[in-house]
Amino acid sequence: MNSIPLIDFACLKHSDANLRAAEIKKLDQACREVGFFYLTNTSIDTSVMSLLQRAAERFFTLPQEEKESIDIKHSLNHRGYGQIGEEQLDEISQADWKETFDMALDFPLDHALAQKYPTMYGPNQYPSKASIVEALQEYYVAAFDVSQVVLKAMAEALALESNFFTQCFKNHVTVLRMIHYPPRPEESHTNGAGAHTDYGCITLLLQDDVGGLQVKNRQGEWTDAIPIKGSLVVNIGDLMQRWTNDEYVSTAHRVIAPLKEVHRYSFPFFVEPDYETNVKCVESCQSKEKPAKYAPILSGDWIQSRFDATYAYREKESL
Repeated sequence: MNSIPLIDFACLKHSDANLRAAEIKKLDQACREVGFFYLTNTSIDTSVMSLLQRAAERFFTLPQEEKESIDIKHSLNHRGYGQIGEEQLDEISQADWKETFDMALDFPLDHALAQKYPTMYGPNQYPSKASIVEALQEYYVAAFDVSQVVLKAMAEALALESNFFTQCFKNHVTVLRMIHYPPRPEESHTNGAGAHTDYGCITLLLQDDVGGLQVKNRQGEWTDAIPIKGSLVVNIGDLMQRWTNDEYVSTAHRVIAPLKEVHRYSFPFFVEPDYETNVKCVESCQSKEKPAKYAPILSGDWIQSRFDATYAYREKESL
């Protein structure tokens, strides 16, 4: 499979068992052979998507000083605004030409988890405009509900209990990110987001109609993930690849920065379980002929290690 397949979300939760089973089989094939798929007919209202798009446009056009008042460098638990060049996903190439905003579940500083894992749990740094915050929160809840349906379908495809993955999301560290890709400064600076794989479980991406996302196929060629209105692009992350012993594939992807007067916006929803989730190879993905490749690891420890390798300010803190 060289193209990105389409999975019908409505069929994944359909009351007709045969229809649902057929769609889960397609999902399983997409996870094994491509690592990416479009999710159509989701339960997220298009008005909620539009509100998020407008919120991003408003936020990223704020004065730089106002955005930097909630700079991610001020947050121990990696929440808030990230400046252009703060992130470098391709470690041997240029820094990414994008600016970001990250949020997750909001824990007070005196919460037990924030005390135990202060670099992963804690408060969000929100924009001052209430309408932007409301749009973020509404989309976060809607996207999370979609993610849980997808994870249940994946569990069933892998011959596991349907709640195998979703039971690990009581105090999860799932992150919603807004990304603005401004026009690149020169022809040679093409990295909107450098080639990389995602760290977590799965990612649900809402993108505008500008395009620029590319996925690396099994022949090593870059394939355009052309925007499909109202759909989400879903991909497997490194954590799920570890969990499934490389049965489900975390696929490299990148974003080409737009040229001239074009501005691109996208909204990845990084679905990541509770910090203390013990990620070890599931039984259905190992055998005598194919033993587990990866040692068990806590989900949070894995995510933390990847953060430290990607962000310049986190690298300085860890020295």
